[in-house]
Amino acid sequence: MTLFKKSEYLERLDKTKARMTEAGIDVLVASDPANMNYLTGYDGWSFYVPQCVVVSLDADTPLWIGRRMDVAGARHTTFLPDSQIIGYPENYIQTLARHPMNYVGDMIADRGWGRKTVGVEMDAYYFTARAYAELQKSLPDSRFANADLLVNWVRLVKSEAEIALMREAGQIANRVMTTAIDRLEPGVRECDAVAAVYQAQVSGTEEFGGDYPAIVPMMPTGEKTSAPHLTWTDAPYESEQMVNLELAACRHRYHCPIARTAYLGKNPPAKLVELAAHTVEGLNLTLAAIKPGMRAEAVERVWRKHIAKVGLEKESRIGYAMGLNYPPDWGEHTASLRPGDQTILAPNMTFHMILGMWMDNYGFECSESFRVSENGCETFAEVPRKLFVKP
Repeated sequence: MTLFKKSEYLERLDKTKARMTEAGIDVLVASDPANMNYLTGYDGWSFYVPQCVVVSLDADTPLWIGRRMDVAGARHTTFLPDSQIIGYPENYIQTLARHPMNYVGDMIADRGWGRKTVGVEMDAYYFTARAYAELQKSLPDSRFANADLLVNWVRLVKSEAEIALMREAGQIANRVMTTAIDRLEPGVRECDAVAAVYQAQVSGTEEFGGDYPAIVPMMPTGEKTSAPHLTWTDAPYESEQMVNLELAACRHRYHCPIARTAYLGKNPPAKLVELAAHTVEGLNLTLAAIKPGMRAEAVERVWRKHIAKVGLEKESRIGYAMGLNYPPDWGEHTASLRPGDQTILAPNMTFHMILGMWMDNYGFECSESFRVSENGCETFAEVPRKLFVKP
């Protein structure tokens, strides 16, 4: 019942083991739910408790280790045989007496890997300080190494099957953004507009449904558009008010983020209109410049030179690698479109380029998710790039 062919998972494992060998890691404990999914297919909302996939250079097939009640979920979603799906007892959950990583350590030791170099994802959201301490306690003879982002970098170049899912997410994103803009009317509560966005995200298109995105809809209004990462309230929209829309669609955990800005009224401020024009022009120029072999920092340089001509600057990065992920982020935490990033772009790398210009008391956002193609780039969504004005 896996999403991809078994051969694709095996290829991913081979690439991961090659990176483990380069890093001097014998056993990898992957706790990032996106990496667990990538390596085995596992897909469940169980990451609020400790779980992991264990990859050993000595074993052809990895181990999935999680809560015993989630074993059936692993059977339904992974390519692993039952012998490689291991559930720890319920008395390991949320107690000071023991910890699930004690159980993981015992499973590693039982297989003769207790004296090897064990790689752990030190900066993964769901791998806690206690999890690390307990795993060390249970493997006193192991040497530990930081394997943070090891699998993430393998994920950077997508397969054709992954790209197909991101294209489908792009089709859902068209509907999500159109729904959001259509629902923006004076008197409509912000929460009711967001409810319509959620419905569009999950219902998808007539051909295929959607999944829950890793980040909630971010739709600040008025002066709050000067700040990113704000969500919504239950206040009604007002006339002559701007709204930033940073949304996403998701298909089987593969994302297509998209951002736009709308204005409710006939007369958007001249400063907003001007900022929108410069930003959209810069987005178009930067996307047109992308090609394989280009370094990530060179992409950002195109944008920076453009806005400098009109006296603008943007301190934060303008994009990042993204695709498969779980809450709280759809980004992959690897390549970024910013000064100093030497990553060389290759076909089927996928990014979200978000040109958010947050000024003192207003802001404008326009973004595109894209893949690096053989000759340039392909954007996944088709929503017009502009300031949407709703008289």
